[in-house]
Amino acid sequence: MNEYFLLPLASLPFPNIDPVLIQIGPLAVHWYGVGYIVGILFAWWYAKRLAANPKLWPDGILPMKPEDLDDFIIWAAIGVVLGGRTGYVLFYDLPRYIAHPLDIFAVWQGGMSFHGGLLGVILAMTLFSIKRGIRTWSLFDVVAAGVPVGLGLVRVANFINSELWGRPTDVPWAIEFPNGGPFTRHPSQLYEALLEGLVLFLVLRFLTHSRLKLKTPRFVGGAFICGYGVSRIAVEFFREPDQQLGYLLGTNWLTMGMILSSPMVLAGIWAMTTAKPVPQSRPQAT
Repeated sequence: MNEYFLLPLASLPFPNIDPVLIQIGPLAVHWYGVGYIVGILFAWWYAKRLAANPKLWPDGILPMKPEDLDDFIIWAAIGVVLGGRTGYVLFYDLPRYIAHPLDIFAVWQGGMSFHGGLLGVILAMTLFSIKRGIRTWSLFDVVAAGVPVGLGLVRVANFINSELWGRPTDVPWAIEFPNGGPFTRHPSQLYEALLEGLVLFLVLRFLTHSRLKLKTPRFVGGAFICGYGVSRIAVEFFREPDQQLGYLLGTNWLTMGMILSSPMVLAGIWAMTTAKPVPQSRPQAT
């Protein structure tokens, strides 16, 4: 019997939610786009709350002004979109875009890379912090703390779109996706939403509010980078690799997502282990 022949009766029904949330004439608002917008807005709002809480910072000195984050949201959005699209083109489907370069601008057809978006935001944060005289790692810390919410929302949108589904399986919670062939599959999008979204957000919340790690620049940012990398690598064992890439280096398990996430784990560990608390100010003698 073919190992991929899985009985549909063992699967959960696909919800068949319309990927288009609202459509007015030719204008369509997709869940995917809403996930990005809500994620960016939440990260901005959450970063402002963190940056305005003196209990979280050394000597109660706030690291930046609220209006700094108001201005940075535009930089962040540009970094996410340009970096995410550029990363997808370079890492996942370069031959296609070399053959059809105009498709690079067809972002409505999908194709965004988290790793590219992350590099785009890091570049935006570096340039913005230098311009405003803000400690770069503190900006990275407050932004990173709220990013998992957006990651989780986008993964749920991937599930609604019936894309980036998992490998064939017969687990009781398997789903037969409408465009995933006659197989029941892991709902790997939801695995990612749980790990990269909810779990990672709660871990970072614990670090910022219980362990007060914002007083140690780059620790929270390092925890985010490492946590995402570990979560992504774990889920890649259940996720179907991109069709145009498949498995890499002659294996039946190694994927591009694993390769791109492995340096993140190492970089995150480095950031956490080398982070040092900001020295406390000594009160002057009277």
